[in-house]
Amino acid sequence: MKRIFQVYILLSLLTANVCLAQETFNVEVKVIDEKTNLSIKNASVQVNGKSFAYSYVDDFYNVTARVGDELIVDHPDFETVFYVIKDNEEIKILVEGFTGKREKSLKKLYSKSKREIKRPDNYNAYLDSAKLFKKKNIDKSLSFIEKTLHEDLTPKRRAASFMVLADVYMHWKQYDLAAENYEASLKEEDNTKARIQLAKAQYLNNNYKESEISYKKSLRYELSTYQKLIIYEGLGDVYLKTKEYEKVKINYEKALEIAKDNNITPKITDLNSNLAVAYAEEGRNLEADKLFKNSLELANKENINRSLKEQYKVADFYNKSRRYDEEIELRKESLKNTEGYVRKAKDSLSDSITSQKINYKIGNAYFENEEYDEAINYLEKSINTAYIKEDLVIEKDATRRLSEVYATVGDYTKALASYEDYVRLVDKSYTKKQQEIQQIKRFSKRIAENQNRIASLEKDKELLDSRMILAYKDKQLTQESNKRQKTIIYSLLAVMLSIALLVYYMYRNIRQQKLANNLLALKSMRSQMNPHFIFNALNSVNSFIAVNDERSANRYLSEFSALMRSVLENSDEDFIPLTKEIELLELYVKLEHNRFKDKFEYTIAVDKQIQLDEYSIPPMLLQPYIENAIWHGLRYKKEKGNLLINIAPKTKDSIEISIEDDGVGRQKSMEMKTKNQLKQKSKGMSNIKSRIAILNDMYQDKINVVISDVSTNGTGTKVVVTLQKK
Repeated sequence: MKRIFQVYILLSLLTANVCLAQETFNVEVKVIDEKTNLSIKNASVQVNGKSFAYSYVDDFYNVTARVGDELIVDHPDFETVFYVIKDNEEIKILVEGFTGKREKSLKKLYSKSKREIKRPDNYNAYLDSAKLFKKKNIDKSLSFIEKTLHEDLTPKRRAASFMVLADVYMHWKQYDLAAENYEASLKEEDNTKARIQLAKAQYLNNNYKESEISYKKSLRYELSTYQKLIIYEGLGDVYLKTKEYEKVKINYEKALEIAKDNNITPKITDLNSNLAVAYAEEGRNLEADKLFKNSLELANKENINRSLKEQYKVADFYNKSRRYDEEIELRKESLKNTEGYVRKAKDSLSDSITSQKINYKIGNAYFENEEYDEAINYLEKSINTAYIKEDLVIEKDATRRLSEVYATVGDYTKALASYEDYVRLVDKSYTKKQQEIQQIKRFSKRIAENQNRIASLEKDKELLDSRMILAYKDKQLTQESNKRQKTIIYSLLAVMLSIALLVYYMYRNIRQQKLANNLLALKSMRSQMNPHFIFNALNSVNSFIAVNDERSANRYLSEFSALMRSVLENSDEDFIPLTKEIELLELYVKLEHNRFKDKFEYTIAVDKQIQLDEYSIPPMLLQPYIENAIWHGLRYKKEKGNLLINIAPKTKDSIEISIEDDGVGRQKSMEMKTKNQLKQKSKGMSNIKSRIAILNDMYQDKINVVISDVSTNGTGTKVVVTLQKK
C-alpha cells in the first residue's frame, strides 16, 4: 500500500511538471546596474520573438513564458544575455560597468590646461524616442536617430543606432534602405539579430540570393532556439520563391521540428501552412490538403484573426484546385466569422480579409461552378458593401465579374450596364492611382532627404575625424618633414575618396528614383490604355445593337469578352511573349473584320524561321496602329481595301513587324475628320509613343517604330516596328 502511494505521488509530480512545461506563466525580469543598484528601463527583453516593455509601476519587465523558452536581453551598452527559463521564479540580471544611465546634472572635469564640461548622455533617451515614433511618424523617428549620431558613440552604440534606423525603414517598406543600414550596423558590430533582419530585408526586396547567403551566414554564430527557427523558416521562404521545393521542405521541416520541440504554437501553424503552399505549388495537392487541414485546426485554436487568415488561404487553395463547393463552404464560414469579429472587437482585421472581398470570392466561385443566380447575389452584395466601405478595387473587380455573369446568362442589357459601371470605376481608380503616385513621390523624396542628411552627417563626422588626425599629425611631424608630407597626401586622398563616395551615393539614389518614376509612369499609361481600348470596342458592340443585328452582337460580345480577358490578364506586365500579342491581334482584327466586312480583307503572315518564344513585346503595342489603319484609313475608302500584317526577320537578333494598308492615307484621313474629331487627341497613339520612349530608356533601345506613306500620292500607310530579342 505504501509503494502504491509513493508511485501515486511520483506520477502527480511528473504530471505537475508536464503541465508547468506546457502552460504559460509570468516571470519577473529585473535588469540592474550593479554600481548604482538602479533598474535599466530601456533594455530589449524578448521571448520567442515577442518583446516585453518595462513596467514603471512594478519596477521590472513582466514576461509571459513557458519552461524551456529562451530569454534574450539586449542593450546598446552591455553584452546580449541569453537565458533558458526553468520556472516562474524571479530573474535578476546584474550589469557591470553600465554607462547608459542619464546624468541629472553636469559633471565638471578638469584637465592640466583648462576646465572641461561634460554634456549629459542623451543617447538612450534619443534612441527610445526613435523607437516610440517608429510606427507613428517617420520624420520624427529619423530626426531622433540623427541626434544619436551627433553623440560621441562607441561601436556598439553606433551599431544600435543603425539597427533602429533599419527597423524604421523596414516598417515603412523601404527595404533597400533597411538592408543598407543593417549592413552599416554589422560593420560597427557583428550582431546575429541584425544579420537575420538583413536577410529578411533582402528577401522582401526580392534579392533572394543575397538573402540566402545572409541566412546561411547567421547559422555560423551562436543562436537562440527561436533565432534558429526564424532562420530555417526564412530559408524556406527564399527557396519557395526560387521554386527549389526540396530545399523548401527540408528547411520548413527543420523549423517545424524546433517549433514542436519548444511548443511555439503560432509558428507550428505558420509552418504547416507554408509547407502546404509548397506542396500545392509543386502540384502535390493530397499532401497540401492534409497540411492545410492541420493548419486550419491549429489556427482555430489560436484566435479568430489567425483562424480567418488561414481560412482565406485554404479557400484560395480550393479555388486553384477547382474544388468550388468546398471553397464556397469555407468562405461562407469566414464571412460569418468576419462579421462576428467586427461586431465584437474594436480592432479590425487585415485589409486583405473583408466582407466585401469574401463576398466577391464566393460570387466568383459560384460563377466558376456555373451557379449563376447565386453568383449574381453575392457579387451584388460585394459591390454594395465595397461602395459603402469605399473599397474601389473590390467594387471594380466585382462589377466586371457581374458583367461577365450577365453576359453568360444572356442578359446583355444588364451586362452592358455593368460594364459601363466598370469603365466608370476604372476611370475613378485611375484618378485615385494618380493621387497615390503623387503621395508616394512626396514620401520617397522625404525619405531620401532624411537618408541623405544622415549619410552627410556620417561623412561630416569622418571629415572631422580626418581633420583632427591631420592636426595631431601636423603637431607631431614638425620635426619629421618627410613623414609629414606622406601624411598630408594620404589625408587628401581620404578626403577625395570620401567626396567621391558621397557623389556616387547621390548618383545612385537619383538613378534609383528615376527607375521608380519610370515604372510608375508605365503603370499609369497601361491604366489609360485599357479604358481607351474598351471604349472603342464597346462602340463596335453598340453599332451591332443599333442595327438590331442581335446574332452579330452576341457573337461579337462573346469574342470581345475572350479578348478582354486576355488583355486584362496582361495589363500589369511590361513585356509579354510575342506569341500572346499575335493571338490578341488575331482576335482583334477578326472582331473588326466582322463589323467592316465590306471595307477590307486582312492577312497576318508570320515567317516560320522566326523563333517566336525568343521575343517579347509590350502588351497592346501593335493594336493602336491596326486600329488606326482600319478606322482612319480603310474605313474611309470607297472600294474594298486590304490590311497586311507581316512579321519577318531583319537581323540575327531582331525582327520587323509591318502593318500596311492601302487606305486613303494620313493626310486624306485628317481632311475627312470632323471638326470635333480634330479637337480630340489620340490617347492611344500618344500613349504608345510615351511607353516606347520609357521602355527604350529602361531596356536600351529594344523597340523602334517608323511610320510612312505607301504611295507617293499619299495613299496607304505603313508602320514598321523593329523588335530586339529578349
